[in-house]
Amino acid sequence: MRQSRSLPGVVFGTSAFFLWGLFPAFFGLLAFAGAGEVVAQRILWTLVLVLVVLAASGRLASLRDIGRRVWGLAALASAAIALNWGVYVYGVTSGHVVECALGYFINPLVTVAFGVVIFRERLTRAQWAALAVGATAVAVLTVDYGRPPIIALALACSFATYGLVKKVIPLDALRGIAAEGLVAAPFALGFSIALAVTGGSEFGSSAEHAALMVATGPVTLVPLLLFAVAAQRVPLSTMGLLQYLTPALQMAWGVMVAHEPMAASRWAGFALIWAALAIFTTDALLRARRGRRNRVTTSEPPASHV
Repeated sequence: MRQSRSLPGVVFGTSAFFLWGLFPAFFGLLAFAGAGEVVAQRILWTLVLVLVVLAASGRLASLRDIGRRVWGLAALASAAIALNWGVYVYGVTSGHVVECALGYFINPLVTVAFGVVIFRERLTRAQWAALAVGATAVAVLTVDYGRPPIIALALACSFATYGLVKKVIPLDALRGIAAEGLVAAPFALGFSIALAVTGGSEFGSSAEHAALMVATGPVTLVPLLLFAVAAQRVPLSTMGLLQYLTPALQMAWGVMVAHEPMAASRWAGFALIWAALAIFTTDALLRARRGRRNRVTTSEPPASHV
Protein backbone atom coordinates (compact mmCIF):
# COMPACT_ATOMS: atom_id res chain seq x y z
CA MET A 1 0.00 0.00 0.00
CA ARG A 2 2.86 2.37 0.87
CA GLN A 3 4.57 1.66 -2.45
CA SER A 4 1.32 2.34 -4.36
CA ARG A 5 1.11 5.76 -2.72
CA SER A 6 4.83 6.49 -3.09
CA LEU A 7 5.17 5.96 -6.84
CA PRO A 8 2.56 8.58 -7.87
CA GLY A 9 4.06 10.84 -5.19
CA VAL A 10 7.50 10.57 -6.78
CA VAL A 11 5.93 11.47 -10.14
CA PHE A 12 4.24 14.53 -8.62
CA GLY A 13 7.42 15.55 -6.82
CA THR A 14 9.61 15.10 -9.88
CA SER A 15 7.13 17.12 -11.94
CA ALA A 16 7.20 19.97 -9.41
CA PHE A 17 10.99 20.17 -9.23
CA PHE A 18 11.26 19.78 -13.01
CA LEU A 19 8.90 22.72 -13.58
CA TRP A 20 10.83 24.84 -11.07
CA GLY A 21 13.99 23.89 -12.94
CA LEU A 22 12.50 25.40 -16.11
CA PHE A 23 11.79 28.75 -14.45
CA PRO A 24 14.78 30.49 -16.10
CA ALA A 25 13.22 29.77 -19.50
CA PHE A 26 9.93 31.39 -18.49
CA PHE A 27 11.12 34.30 -16.39
CA GLY A 28 13.75 35.13 -18.97
CA LEU A 29 10.79 36.09 -21.19
CA LEU A 30 9.85 38.76 -18.64
CA ALA A 31 13.09 40.72 -19.00
CA PHE A 32 11.06 43.56 -20.54
CA ALA A 33 9.76 44.46 -17.04
CA GLY A 34 11.47 45.29 -13.78
CA ALA A 35 11.71 42.65 -11.06
CA GLY A 36 9.36 44.65 -8.82
CA GLU A 37 6.56 44.69 -11.37
CA VAL A 38 6.99 40.99 -12.16
CA VAL A 39 6.77 40.09 -8.45
CA ALA A 40 3.71 42.31 -7.95
CA GLN A 41 1.91 40.76 -10.91
CA ARG A 42 2.94 37.28 -9.79
CA ILE A 43 1.47 37.87 -6.34
CA LEU A 44 -1.80 39.19 -7.73
CA TRP A 45 -2.39 36.53 -10.39
CA THR A 46 -1.37 33.67 -8.11
CA LEU A 47 -3.84 34.98 -5.52
CA VAL A 48 -6.63 35.25 -8.10
CA LEU A 49 -6.06 31.68 -9.22
CA VAL A 50 -5.84 30.17 -5.74
CA LEU A 51 -9.04 31.98 -4.67
CA VAL A 52 -10.80 30.53 -7.72
CA VAL A 53 -9.60 27.04 -6.77
CA LEU A 54 -10.75 27.49 -3.17
CA ALA A 55 -14.13 28.79 -4.32
CA ALA A 56 -14.58 25.90 -6.75
CA SER A 57 -13.82 23.41 -3.97
CA GLY A 58 -16.18 25.13 -1.52
CA ARG A 59 -13.38 26.12 0.85
CA LEU A 60 -13.26 29.88 0.36
CA ALA A 61 -15.14 30.57 3.61
CA SER A 62 -12.49 28.66 5.56
CA LEU A 63 -10.19 31.69 5.25
CA ARG A 64 -12.40 33.42 7.84
CA ASP A 65 -11.27 30.91 10.47
CA ILE A 66 -7.63 32.03 10.34
CA GLY A 67 -6.58 33.61 13.63
CA ARG A 68 -4.48 36.72 14.26
CA ARG A 69 -1.31 34.77 15.11
CA VAL A 70 -1.58 32.73 11.92
CA TRP A 71 -2.08 35.91 9.87
CA GLY A 72 1.14 37.21 11.42
CA LEU A 73 2.99 34.06 10.35
CA ALA A 74 1.45 34.38 6.89
CA ALA A 75 2.77 37.95 6.69
CA LEU A 76 6.28 36.77 7.57
CA ALA A 77 6.09 33.96 5.00
CA SER A 78 4.76 36.42 2.42
CA ALA A 79 7.64 38.84 2.99
CA ALA A 80 10.21 36.03 2.72
CA ILE A 81 8.82 34.56 -0.50
CA ALA A 82 8.32 38.00 -2.08
CA LEU A 83 11.99 38.78 -1.43
CA ASN A 84 12.92 35.38 -2.85
CA TRP A 85 10.85 35.95 -6.00
CA GLY A 86 12.24 39.44 -6.50
CA VAL A 87 15.86 38.37 -6.17
CA TYR A 88 15.26 35.38 -8.44
CA VAL A 89 13.61 37.41 -11.19
CA TYR A 90 16.39 39.99 -10.99
CA GLY A 91 19.03 37.23 -11.16
CA VAL A 92 17.48 35.53 -14.19
CA THR A 93 16.80 38.72 -16.16
CA SER A 94 20.26 40.17 -15.41
CA GLY A 95 22.21 37.11 -16.56
CA HIS A 96 22.95 35.44 -13.21
CA VAL A 97 21.09 32.14 -13.67
CA VAL A 98 24.05 30.08 -12.44
CA GLU A 99 24.26 32.12 -9.25
CA CYS A 100 20.52 31.59 -8.76
CA ALA A 101 21.08 27.85 -9.08
CA LEU A 102 23.87 28.12 -6.51
CA GLY A 103 21.38 29.65 -4.09
CA TYR A 104 19.12 26.62 -4.25
CA PHE A 105 22.10 24.25 -3.91
CA ILE A 106 23.10 26.14 -0.75
CA ASN A 107 19.55 26.28 0.63
CA PRO A 108 19.56 22.90 2.48
CA LEU A 109 22.78 23.87 4.27
CA VAL A 110 21.32 27.24 5.28
CA THR A 111 18.21 25.46 6.59
CA VAL A 112 20.41 23.24 8.77
CA ALA A 113 22.32 26.29 10.02
CA PHE A 114 19.01 28.00 10.90
CA GLY A 115 18.02 24.91 12.85
CA VAL A 116 21.17 25.22 14.96
CA VAL A 117 20.86 28.97 15.55
CA ILE A 118 17.09 29.28 16.02
CA PHE A 119 15.95 25.90 17.36
CA ARG A 120 19.23 24.91 19.07
CA GLU A 121 19.26 21.64 17.15
CA ARG A 122 22.24 19.35 17.69
CA LEU A 123 24.07 18.28 14.55
CA THR A 124 25.89 15.07 13.74
CA ARG A 125 29.57 15.14 12.84
CA ALA A 126 28.63 14.63 9.19
CA GLN A 127 26.30 17.66 9.27
CA TRP A 128 29.02 19.82 10.83
CA ALA A 129 31.42 18.62 8.13
CA ALA A 130 28.88 19.47 5.41
CA LEU A 131 28.44 22.99 6.83
CA ALA A 132 32.21 23.47 6.98
CA VAL A 133 32.67 22.35 3.36
CA GLY A 134 29.74 24.57 2.32
CA ALA A 135 31.27 27.60 4.07
CA THR A 136 34.56 26.88 2.29
CA ALA A 137 32.70 26.77 -1.02
CA VAL A 138 31.14 30.18 -0.37
CA ALA A 139 34.60 31.56 0.43
CA VAL A 140 36.01 30.13 -2.83
CA LEU A 141 33.12 31.58 -4.84
CA THR A 142 33.54 34.94 -3.11
CA VAL A 143 37.12 35.08 -4.35
CA ASP A 144 35.99 33.95 -7.82
CA TYR A 145 33.22 36.53 -8.13
CA GLY A 146 35.28 39.26 -6.49
CA ARG A 147 32.37 39.73 -4.09
CA PRO A 148 30.15 37.53 -1.89
CA PRO A 149 27.56 35.63 -3.99
CA ILE A 150 24.82 38.00 -2.81
CA ILE A 151 22.10 36.69 -5.12
CA ALA A 152 22.75 33.07 -4.10
CA LEU A 153 22.89 33.87 -0.38
CA ALA A 154 19.75 36.04 -0.54
CA LEU A 155 17.84 33.26 -2.33
CA ALA A 156 19.05 30.59 0.10
CA CYS A 157 18.32 32.63 3.24
CA SER A 158 14.91 33.92 2.09
CA PHE A 159 13.71 30.47 1.02
CA ALA A 160 15.06 28.87 4.20
CA THR A 161 13.14 31.50 6.20
CA TYR A 162 10.03 30.73 4.16
CA GLY A 163 10.49 27.02 4.84
CA LEU A 164 10.84 27.60 8.59
CA VAL A 165 7.60 29.59 8.71
CA LYS A 166 5.77 27.02 6.59
CA LYS A 167 6.92 24.36 9.04
CA VAL A 168 5.03 25.96 11.93
CA ILE A 169 2.06 27.66 10.24
CA PRO A 170 -1.09 25.53 10.71
CA LEU A 171 -2.47 25.93 7.18
CA ASP A 172 -2.69 23.54 4.24
CA ALA A 173 -0.99 24.44 0.96
CA LEU A 174 -3.93 26.22 -0.70
CA ARG A 175 -5.01 28.25 2.33
CA GLY A 176 -1.39 29.08 3.10
CA ILE A 177 -0.79 30.45 -0.40
CA ALA A 178 -4.08 32.35 -0.24
CA ALA A 179 -3.24 33.90 3.15
CA GLU A 180 0.21 34.94 1.98
CA GLY A 181 -1.29 36.46 -1.17
CA LEU A 182 -4.00 38.35 0.72
CA VAL A 183 -1.38 39.90 3.01
CA ALA A 184 0.80 40.98 0.08
CA ALA A 185 -2.00 41.95 -2.33
CA PRO A 186 -2.51 45.55 -1.09
CA PHE A 187 1.20 46.29 -1.54
CA ALA A 188 1.36 44.54 -4.92
CA LEU A 189 -1.76 46.29 -6.16
CA GLY A 190 -0.59 49.68 -4.91
CA PHE A 191 2.78 49.24 -6.58
CA SER A 192 1.15 48.18 -9.85
CA ILE A 193 -1.20 51.18 -9.80
CA ALA A 194 1.70 53.54 -9.05
CA LEU A 195 3.62 52.15 -12.02
CA ALA A 196 0.61 52.57 -14.29
CA VAL A 197 0.01 56.18 -13.17
CA THR A 198 3.66 57.16 -13.66
CA GLY A 199 3.88 55.44 -17.04
CA GLY A 200 6.36 52.83 -15.88
CA SER A 201 4.10 49.79 -16.20
CA GLU A 202 4.76 47.15 -18.86
CA PHE A 203 1.56 45.22 -18.13
CA GLY A 204 -0.61 47.26 -20.48
CA SER A 205 2.06 47.97 -23.09
CA SER A 206 1.03 45.00 -25.25
CA ALA A 207 -1.22 41.94 -25.25
CA GLU A 208 1.85 39.70 -25.22
CA HIS A 209 3.29 41.38 -22.14
CA ALA A 210 -0.06 41.20 -20.35
CA ALA A 211 -0.44 37.50 -21.19
CA LEU A 212 3.02 36.70 -19.84
CA MET A 213 2.26 38.59 -16.62
CA VAL A 214 -1.04 36.73 -16.18
CA ALA A 215 0.74 33.42 -16.84
CA THR A 216 2.86 33.96 -13.70
CA GLY A 217 -0.22 32.83 -11.73
CA PRO A 218 -0.52 29.25 -13.02
CA VAL A 219 3.25 28.99 -13.48
CA THR A 220 3.61 29.65 -9.75
CA LEU A 221 0.63 27.68 -8.44
CA VAL A 222 0.86 24.42 -10.43
CA PRO A 223 4.28 23.25 -9.13
CA LEU A 224 3.35 24.31 -5.60
CA LEU A 225 0.26 22.08 -5.70
CA LEU A 226 2.24 19.21 -7.21
CA PHE A 227 4.80 19.62 -4.43
CA ALA A 228 2.06 19.65 -1.75
CA VAL A 229 0.61 16.37 -3.06
CA ALA A 230 4.06 14.77 -3.25
CA ALA A 231 4.98 15.85 0.29
CA GLN A 232 2.01 13.86 1.65
CA ARG A 233 2.99 10.68 -0.22
CA VAL A 234 6.79 10.60 -0.39
CA PRO A 235 9.33 10.15 2.46
CA LEU A 236 11.32 13.26 3.34
CA SER A 237 14.55 11.53 2.37
CA THR A 238 13.23 11.02 -1.17
CA MET A 239 12.00 14.62 -1.38
CA GLY A 240 15.43 15.75 -0.22
CA LEU A 241 17.03 13.98 -3.17
CA LEU A 242 14.45 15.20 -5.68
CA GLN A 243 14.96 18.85 -4.70
CA TYR A 244 18.41 18.91 -6.29
CA LEU A 245 16.77 18.44 -9.71
CA THR A 246 15.71 22.11 -9.71
CA PRO A 247 19.13 23.82 -9.28
CA ALA A 248 20.76 21.21 -11.53
CA LEU A 249 18.39 22.09 -14.39
CA GLN A 250 18.77 25.82 -13.70
CA MET A 251 22.55 25.56 -13.73
CA ALA A 252 22.43 23.58 -16.99
CA TRP A 253 20.29 26.34 -18.50
CA GLY A 254 22.70 29.04 -17.33
CA VAL A 255 25.78 27.26 -18.71
CA MET A 256 24.47 25.64 -21.90
CA VAL A 257 21.68 28.01 -23.00
CA ALA A 258 22.54 31.40 -21.49
CA HIS A 259 26.29 30.71 -21.93
CA GLU A 260 27.24 32.28 -18.61
CA PRO A 261 30.99 32.10 -17.86
CA MET A 262 32.20 29.23 -15.65
CA ALA A 263 35.88 29.64 -14.79
CA ALA A 264 37.81 26.76 -13.21
CA SER A 265 37.63 28.44 -9.80
CA ARG A 266 33.85 28.68 -10.09
CA TRP A 267 33.62 24.98 -10.94
CA ALA A 268 35.77 24.32 -7.87
CA GLY A 269 33.33 26.24 -5.69
CA PHE A 270 30.38 24.31 -7.09
CA ALA A 271 32.27 21.03 -6.61
CA LEU A 272 32.69 21.86 -2.92
CA ILE A 273 28.96 22.63 -2.64
CA TRP A 274 28.13 19.29 -4.25
CA ALA A 275 30.54 17.54 -1.88
CA ALA A 276 28.82 19.20 1.09
CA LEU A 277 25.41 18.14 -0.23
CA ALA A 278 26.67 14.57 -0.77
CA ILE A 279 27.83 14.40 2.87
CA PHE A 280 24.58 15.94 4.10
CA THR A 281 22.33 13.69 1.99
CA THR A 282 24.22 10.48 2.76
CA ASP A 283 24.00 11.21 6.49
CA ALA A 284 20.26 11.95 6.21
CA LEU A 285 19.61 8.71 4.29
CA LEU A 286 21.61 6.61 6.77
CA ARG A 287 19.80 8.13 9.75
CA ALA A 288 16.41 7.60 8.04
CA ARG A 289 17.31 3.95 7.37
CA ARG A 290 18.37 3.42 10.99
CA GLY A 291 15.13 5.05 12.15
CA ARG A 292 13.01 2.71 10.00
CA ARG A 293 15.00 -0.29 11.22
CA ASN A 294 14.48 0.71 14.86
CA ARG A 295 10.75 1.21 14.30
CA VAL A 296 10.45 -2.22 12.71
CA THR A 297 12.38 -3.79 15.60
CA THR A 298 10.27 -2.15 18.31
CA SER A 299 7.00 -2.96 16.53
CA GLU A 300 7.74 -6.70 16.27
CA PRO A 301 5.49 -8.78 18.58
CA PRO A 302 7.21 -10.55 21.45
CA ALA A 303 8.24 -14.14 20.86
CA SER A 304 5.74 -16.75 21.94
CA HIS A 305 6.88 -19.04 24.78
CA VAL A 306 4.72 -22.13 24.44
